[in-house]
Amino acid sequence: MAARENTQSIEERQPGEKLFAGYKGGEEMPLGGYAALLGIYNAAFLALLLAAQNSEEGLPERIGFTDLLLLGAATHKLSRVISKDRVTSPLRAPFTEYVEAAGMSEIKEKVRGRGMRRAVGDLLTCPWCVSPWVAAGLAFGFVFKPRATRIVAGVFTAATVADFLHRAADAVREKDK
Repeated sequence: MAARENTQSIEERQPGEKLFAGYKGGEEMPLGGYAALLGIYNAAFLALLLAAQNSEEGLPERIGFTDLLLLGAATHKLSRVISKDRVTSPLRAPFTEYVEAAGMSEIKEKVRGRGMRRAVGDLLTCPWCVSPWVAAGLAFGFVFKPRATRIVAGVFTAATVADFLHRAADAVREKDK
């Protein structure tokens, strides 16, 4: 069957397959799943943008510099917690397979499955990939519930600062040995 699929001409394939046929990503690139995730992200972002625009408060003119720093540090930490942390592995388990410990309470996982399952696994195991989702959630949190969001962002920002301090303390200890 696999040989048959490989020998099918582009004209014999399904419409979605024709669209992505020339990309040559194969199993490693579930482009249909990525396209679906991109559509979900953009639709959710647009819906939140319209909801914010139509709310009593409306959209803020700008994000203040301190909120931007808070948002950036919190996005960094929360993205790593979602994508790498040992404790959040149950969220990723349907889409991944445990490989090994990666230090600092992080783990290395291998994405499994095909299509949308594979695409979601790729998203959930990549801190760079999940960051726009986290940043959007926090940014709209600032719009709809700024006080609560500042507390949540503050917690993750404090954890980010603590991570750097832990690493600095470990480096000093190693240097002293």
